[in-house]
Amino acid sequence: MEDADLAIDTGQRVGIVGRNGTGKTTLFRLIRGQLQADGGSINIAQGLRVGGVAQEAPHGSQTLVETVLSADTERSALLARAEVETDGNTIAEIHTRLADIDAHGAPARAARILAGLGFDENAQNRPVSDFSGGWRMRVALAAALFASPDLLLLDEPTNHLDLEAAMWLEQYLAKWPGTLLIISHDRGLLNRSVDTIVHLSGGKLTRYSGNYDRFEQLRRERQMADVRLKVKQDAERAHIQSFVDRFRAQATKARQAQSRLKMLARMQPIAEAVEDPSVSFRLPQPTQLPPPIVTFDHVNVGYEPGKPVLSGVSLRLDMDDRIGVLGANGNGKTTLLRTLAKEIAPEIGSVVRAPKLQVGYFAQHQVEALDPEADALTHVLRHSPDMKPSEIRGRLAPFGLDADRVETPSAQMSGGERARLSLALICLDKPHILMLDEPTNHLDVDAREALVHALNGFSGAVLLVSHDAHLVELVCDRLWLIEDGNVGPFDGTIDDYRAKLISDRRERRRKESAEAKAETNAGPVISKKDQRKQRAALREQTASLRKKVSDTEKIVEKHTQRVADFAARLADPKVYNGSTSQVMDAQLKHKLAKDDLEKAEAAWLKAHEDLEMAEKAVA
Repeated sequence: MEDADLAIDTGQRVGIVGRNGTGKTTLFRLIRGQLQADGGSINIAQGLRVGGVAQEAPHGSQTLVETVLSADTERSALLARAEVETDGNTIAEIHTRLADIDAHGAPARAARILAGLGFDENAQNRPVSDFSGGWRMRVALAAALFASPDLLLLDEPTNHLDLEAAMWLEQYLAKWPGTLLIISHDRGLLNRSVDTIVHLSGGKLTRYSGNYDRFEQLRRERQMADVRLKVKQDAERAHIQSFVDRFRAQATKARQAQSRLKMLARMQPIAEAVEDPSVSFRLPQPTQLPPPIVTFDHVNVGYEPGKPVLSGVSLRLDMDDRIGVLGANGNGKTTLLRTLAKEIAPEIGSVVRAPKLQVGYFAQHQVEALDPEADALTHVLRHSPDMKPSEIRGRLAPFGLDADRVETPSAQMSGGERARLSLALICLDKPHILMLDEPTNHLDVDAREALVHALNGFSGAVLLVSHDAHLVELVCDRLWLIEDGNVGPFDGTIDDYRAKLISDRRERRRKESAEAKAETNAGPVISKKDQRKQRAALREQTASLRKKVSDTEKIVEKHTQRVADFAARLADPKVYNGSTSQVMDAQLKHKLAKDDLEKAEAAWLKAHEDLEMAEKAVA
């Protein structure tokens, strides 16, 4: 960065975007004081609590809940003091402060955050050491959210999440009460969780109001304006230079020529609005096979005898299938892919594959499995020892690995380059099926768009597991849902699936509330008169919260109608008779209306939750 300026106000939610290697993480390290700027200044409000996800994943024998609770250092310190303090006044002050920060409600809050990130009640009470690195990073994210700093810095927070946890995080951050800075290449997160985009490019920081879709529109308009301005300026400079060249030698015109030379010197050049060179993928096209290429017939599969993860699976795959695999983490998405890849054999049932079938499997931790000391040429030779160096270079070039990078050890490659190498390796045998388990974790936005185009141009089958809803929407035309040990078609879109998750969470909360009320009602018998008094007191104490529920429900209804109106407008063929800009504007408004609806639904859920908690407290 050079002469980069940025001011962030309290309560802003800011997305930091830019291609890999432009300095986004460096910016965070400067804010946190881990690096010192060579020039200029970084000013942070006095007393501001800055927090984020720890660089190292937590470890040790503490349970997940204990690990998250320890992130609130003030609460931990107060509880420790309360254990040893003997002065009555001091003890009273400690307990007053504990009440102010809702210390007693902290375990429930920590549990809700962990549940949102995919940890059930059993997992929350297991030690951190039981979990893999990716799951421990989820715990680190939960701890950062629980600590509630004034300024929260998140660097690619969805990289270790599945689609369900990523959707939960979008909603959670959309109502974050403090100031938020997120580095992300996840369009869904940036569209639903931030109100400002800061673009880091060419060493400069440029602010755009709105979400990521709005940023892309404004940036395109700015680039077009810059191009027009540059053309105009170049013409003006040429005209002035022509005058100078013609009249500089004439005494009568010398002064005018000198004046125009000064004018030329004062004209600031307009930078050419050239897009960063995009990464491209060209996937090798497989030979065609007759359908079906894979069939599962009443398959049970798992890792322990008699304990199947998936049961009774019957499905088929054809060459033209584009399928997104949905389901909460741990439900069996990776198990299904590993069975297709012959890494796991079914216990019961049969899997029939077409003769000569080639499968390309990009595992979730494929990038981390690369040999850090080996370069791209070596990785390919290990797979295909007879391949000539010139042929290897020809296979790697379509994945953006040019001559300068193929001899670079993978440890010195960027995350995006390692991901492209991993994709190139699974494509060496020209697979008929590409199975991709979280392929975008190390790819920036441009590379993700390039992958979308490549997959849409691929003539084989695609099975995709991804937390990136944008990628699933643009690539897949069918969805499979893995739930309760079964695999079946999901009749709907990603938006329908998001609505299903919200509905499921509502139902769970209602069930928990009903169970809690049932336990309360199992107490001593109360007279009808006292019951009426209790109900009246409850109504009085929760009146404002019930009004908030009613108000937010009306807002949800209003935004639901807006979404329906825009959808109906876009369904009208007459709209497409107009200009392209009008169609794009209508599409953008439809998208913004959907975003507003999701935020309204999140506010409605929060209002319901607050009311239920208040009713429990009063009861």
